[in-house]
Amino acid sequence: MANKSRISRVAYFLVGVAVCVLAAASIWLAMKRLEGEPPEFRWQGPIHDIGASYTLHGLASDRKSGLKKLWIAIVQQGKEVILFDQTFPSKGFLMGGAVRKQSVSMDVKPHDLGLTDGEALLRVALWDYSCRGWWSGNRFYGEQKLAIDTKPPMIEVITRHHNLNQGGTGLAVYRVSEPVATSGVQVDERFFPGSSGLFADSSLFVGFFALPHNKGTGTRLSVMATDRAGNTSRTGLAHHINNRTFKQDSIRISDAFLERKMPEFEAPLGVGQPPASLLDKFLAVNRDLRQANHKAIRDACRDSDAKLYWTGPLLRLPGSVRRAGFAERRTYRYHGRAIDHEVHLGIDLASTAHSAVPAANNGRVAFAQELGIYGKAIIIDHGCGLFSLYGHLSRVQVTRDQMVSKGQIIGFTGSTGLAGGDHLHFSILIHETFVNPVEWWDPVWIKHNISDKLARAGG
Repeated sequence: MANKSRISRVAYFLVGVAVCVLAAASIWLAMKRLEGEPPEFRWQGPIHDIGASYTLHGLASDRKSGLKKLWIAIVQQGKEVILFDQTFPSKGFLMGGAVRKQSVSMDVKPHDLGLTDGEALLRVALWDYSCRGWWSGNRFYGEQKLAIDTKPPMIEVITRHHNLNQGGTGLAVYRVSEPVATSGVQVDERFFPGSSGLFADSSLFVGFFALPHNKGTGTRLSVMATDRAGNTSRTGLAHHINNRTFKQDSIRISDAFLERKMPEFEAPLGVGQPPASLLDKFLAVNRDLRQANHKAIRDACRDSDAKLYWTGPLLRLPGSVRRAGFAERRTYRYHGRAIDHEVHLGIDLASTAHSAVPAANNGRVAFAQELGIYGKAIIIDHGCGLFSLYGHLSRVQVTRDQMVSKGQIIGFTGSTGLAGGDHLHFSILIHETFVNPVEWWDPVWIKHNISDKLARAGG
């Protein structure tokens, strides 16, 4: 009997401990569920205007009790339009919500919702599964003013004549009726952003654009503008395109050239690649590395200063002769056999070895380093999307973001990169598109196609 009594006392004690543990755990869970940290909600990016069709993106989160309910509405002139109203699932009374983070997207079409252009309020309410407030939970509430604007901006093209050469540059000056998020010239699938601030009238924009070397008559051109509410408008751009036939050239690749040049490209091609013949390495350089280099050029030319740094015609390498032209269609031959085809996107200029290279015009250095097939290279931003590129240099005498003056010596010619001899590879780009440099050396072309247009628009 004594043993049974002791066993009973032990059993009662263990039950008591279990009850205490459960009670403590319940109290702990209850206290946890009484946490007072409110949930959070934030919009993706600033929201100031909503257009004819607009998508709102937001993120709701609560790291402690979990999300319970999210409500979003637009209020205008006393009318409330609910955009989102959702209750999230619970994992149980003491366990809180099953959802800790939730992204939301809402397509808003004001006309379909009965909203009109003008001011409105965007309201958000969010609750969590806390037991605070007699189980109503902690609440986030926010509201912000916005404008509903469903009318696209109006565009007036100021320049009337746009005579373009295949592979050449164009300039359009246009006016927009309201502040815009973006505007520019569309050339088929390519977009060339415009720049404001060049005239006293802030509604005037200057858009330099390019007609790529592989685009001729039939290319579609337009001016487009998108306002801050996301409304977009387009208008046609009157133009005339002069087709061009570019030279066909044949480049002979010798074993001596491969033995001399390919060792330079071991690092750019990457370490640890499987062994390849010199010819295979050349093809990798001429194709893959060329593409990577052109991406680096596009990246360097993506953002241009909204200023016209340059004045007058661009300078050409003094005392030089042309060795290769713009947009030449090159066929590379090895032992008489065609092995590759590429397009030459610049002009090769030869002078005496290690000739001093002047900056073609005023500008800011956007790039100054090794550039694969172009060797030691420099890119100068002349403002509003105009860039000049100098390749195969033996020495570089400027640094990135340095301001340079027209005629200032920036480097010296050489044969770095995929060059057979000492020369300067000179390119002009409009934003990210290569164009014919010859136009920019011609004072008559600049006067008729650039300077006179800017003068008339500014007057």
